[in-house]
Amino acid sequence: MLRTLAIRDFVIVDAIELEFSAGFTVFTGETGAGKSILIDALALTLGGRGDASMVREGAQKADICAEFSCNAVTVDWLKEHDFYADDEQLLIRRVIDNAGRSKAYINGINATAAQLRELGELLVDIHGQHAHQSLLKAEAQRQLLDMQGGLQSLTNEIAQRFKHWRNLAKQREEFEQNAKNILQERQRLEWQVGELDKLQLKQGEWEEINQEHSRLAHAASLLEGAQEAADIIAESDHPILSQVSSTLQKLNKLVEFDSKLTPIIESLESARINLQECAYALNDYLGRVELDPARLKQVEHRVETLHSTARRFHVEPEGLIGELASLQQQLQQLSGASDIASLRKQEELAYQAYFNEAQTLSKKRQALALELGQAVSAAMQDLSMAGGRFAIQLVDCEPSSTGLETIEFMVAGHAGVQLRPLAKVASGGELARISLAISVITSCATATPTLIFDEVDSGIGGAVAEVVGRLLKRLGQDRQVLCVTHLPQVASQANQHFEVSKTQENNQTFSQITALDNKQRVEEIARMLGGVEITATTRKHARELLAS
Repeated sequence: MLRTLAIRDFVIVDAIELEFSAGFTVFTGETGAGKSILIDALALTLGGRGDASMVREGAQKADICAEFSCNAVTVDWLKEHDFYADDEQLLIRRVIDNAGRSKAYINGINATAAQLRELGELLVDIHGQHAHQSLLKAEAQRQLLDMQGGLQSLTNEIAQRFKHWRNLAKQREEFEQNAKNILQERQRLEWQVGELDKLQLKQGEWEEINQEHSRLAHAASLLEGAQEAADIIAESDHPILSQVSSTLQKLNKLVEFDSKLTPIIESLESARINLQECAYALNDYLGRVELDPARLKQVEHRVETLHSTARRFHVEPEGLIGELASLQQQLQQLSGASDIASLRKQEELAYQAYFNEAQTLSKKRQALALELGQAVSAAMQDLSMAGGRFAIQLVDCEPSSTGLETIEFMVAGHAGVQLRPLAKVASGGELARISLAISVITSCATATPTLIFDEVDSGIGGAVAEVVGRLLKRLGQDRQVLCVTHLPQVASQANQHFEVSKTQENNQTFSQITALDNKQRVEEIARMLGGVEITATTRKHARELLAS
């Protein structure tokens, strides 16, 4: 709950330090004294929008500091965001200078306005101002209904089941997409492998086919050259082989005269033998080599086929066998889409489990909506809204993590008016009283420890004002309640009473706040009853109100 609030140089506030207690606290004072300034200051501290106009004229900066006691939820938030201190006290500070620059601190650590707002939603709920009315938010309405019925564990379970179902659905969709891609990839690979299989490739074929092509393409030149070489060596009129043999005969006759010729004779003999072998080889070659245009055409076609296939597969012709092996391996590695059926079954079971739980939640929400609608409608009759109705509308929607329906609070301010969404209620006072009725009835469900009502008594008086006071006092038994009011019937019900007044000094207006004791409360409530002139009668009436 809110323990202290210190305000310095904010609008018309010079310096104020207030201490708050549990229960029901009221702020009263003349119109224009600055009662709502306190609410504005606290709202700013909790992340509200600020600007230079909020700095008191002549001051350098506005400085607002609020101290709260923490509950378990707040402590968890502080720990999660690294703002936690050793004790369970929470200090929030907001500073705005006269240039409009803003600084925020949580337990002395720099914080953002967004963090203030997030933390503020755990600490304070401000009623009566549209900008701060959490009940206008669809999410808050759903949470309030579920909390009122104690449905949090069920909603958490549904959120988990929804998440599990959607994860399976996403997995199945991705798998189906992948299966489609796999099928397309397999078809591509099968076509490519088939194209290469048609070639009946052999290891080393490219080198061999190139050699054969070269030989066949130059067969005529090869025959002519080989025949010429054979003639020169052994078959011409004066072949080399015959001349070498004749020379050997002459040298053999002379060697007996000089043995130094022996090495020369041996070399010539070796040459003769080599020439003879060359002649035999050339004759054998000429017997095998022939002109074969048909075979040359076949080889040229094979070479062109290998070339064109290699270009399509973006490899060199000699790499076609390796490419075929790689494609065959990829084809083997592709798995089928046989698991899709299993995934679909899991998805169906997960959806059914979610849907069954969500239907259970829907039935409980329907019963709870009817009950809460009747209770708030009854409370509205006592709050100067005779004939008014409140209902909670559940509208079917697409399955979501919060269930099968959206939830919207609907209200008719008086008889003969159609129900309209609470967020579209035109009258601020009407909205404040409806919110008050909802807040009182659901006080055990809401987790926000401090509730603030800004002039919820607008447009009412007499017996209705007394009802409002009793409702606020009743609400203060479970929560800390702060209320700005003009009605003595409301103020008299408070456990703590502050008076807001204005003073003028050096042509400047200042707002002051005073905590009232019992005697001072009599005077203030008497003023609220009788106006400027306080009589013994109004004091008596004031004492009666306080006593009651």
